[in-house]
Amino acid sequence: MTTPRRVDVLVVGAGPAGLAAAARLAAAGAGRVEVLEREAQPGGVPRHCAHGGFGTWTRPLTGPGYARLLTDAAERAGAGLRTGVTALDWATAGPVLDAVGPGGPETVEARAVVLATGARERPRTARLVPGTRPAGVYTTGELQQAVHLFGQRIGARAVVAGAEDVSYAAAGALRAAGTEVVALVTEHPRARTGRVRAQASRLLHGVPLLTGTTVTELLGHGRLSGVRVRHRDGRTAVLPCDTIVFTGDFVPDHELARRGGLALDPGTRGPAVPASLHTSRPGVFAAGNLLHAVEPAGTAAREGARAAGAVLEHLAGAPWPEPGVPVTVEAPLRWIAPNRVTPTAPPARHILRTGAPLTRPVLHVHQDGRLLHRQRLAAGTVPPHRTLVLTGRWHERVDPGGGELRVSTG
Repeated sequence: MTTPRRVDVLVVGAGPAGLAAAARLAAAGAGRVEVLEREAQPGGVPRHCAHGGFGTWTRPLTGPGYARLLTDAAERAGAGLRTGVTALDWATAGPVLDAVGPGGPETVEARAVVLATGARERPRTARLVPGTRPAGVYTTGELQQAVHLFGQRIGARAVVAGAEDVSYAAAGALRAAGTEVVALVTEHPRARTGRVRAQASRLLHGVPLLTGTTVTELLGHGRLSGVRVRHRDGRTAVLPCDTIVFTGDFVPDHELARRGGLALDPGTRGPAVPASLHTSRPGVFAAGNLLHAVEPAGTAAREGARAAGAVLEHLAGAPWPEPGVPVTVEAPLRWIAPNRVTPTAPPARHILRTGAPLTRPVLHVHQDGRLLHRQRLAAGTVPPHRTLVLTGRWHERVDPGGGELRVSTG
């Protein structure tokens, strides 16, 4: 049996959330802070996002620049970053993890663990798109790594499935690789607008955007030769191409959380947490896109720093809080985070996503039939995939012994 190595705080994942947590913890004197990252380099997804839109308005950065900024901050603060190391499972009931790296298997025991394992895009198989298994099928992450990290040749003609910010980033990566973008295809009636789309509009001038359209089949043997699409009115067509990129449809990378028996939220499919980011397992915290797939890197970094504050209180002897009252959403809302409320904790905002367009949306928060809060979000129409923000000013009206909290639109 491997003798455990001991650290004060173990952070799993060196993306924006993990690096921000490690930097704050190390700077605050939390003791030995160690970060495990299974990739060869720290920085997470921004490392292979060559487009801008990261950082702040006063210091705009590309993804790689933002990744370097966060990495440098963690290292300067004194956190230890270990790459090529994968956390596999929990060794005991406490915050103890089995991992494997270049030196072989190891067990790491910590006083606190921060899970910041991020999110991943569901591949074509999980989206149930039929066809053979030809070459030329990517997710956004696979594409960006192939183009920006390894300089691989992609193909001549590509279709992008999706029309949100990540889709436009994928289209930009294709153009950077010299690939013609044939079309962007989305099942939604309209495309999302955002910072990345605005930056990509010049590159994508003249590229068809097919709304209300679904990719139904991949064609070709050996190499993709085209995709069959179905329009909302039932018409079908074939788009000749040798490459397709499936974008969006993110899910939390929650395997380690699930194996640790952490309570998962049915909406986000990530760990269920209150605003303090405590999980249901004492000594274990969670932050970033593990909690909500998927929000911008800046949101993940802020949550990592917030989790670090809760870790510092835990190390100082603060008791582990009660689970709190669950917060659920009604359709067409898809999820909400944080998804637990502890009335004694300081109020914090919640973020939500909708699965359908909302016109002049108003959010209502109820508990046991009692209206706790009403909040108008926008005067116009909010498309799917847009982040919505719900204030936490109603937390003090929550009955800690009552039923679940329900958030609906009206």
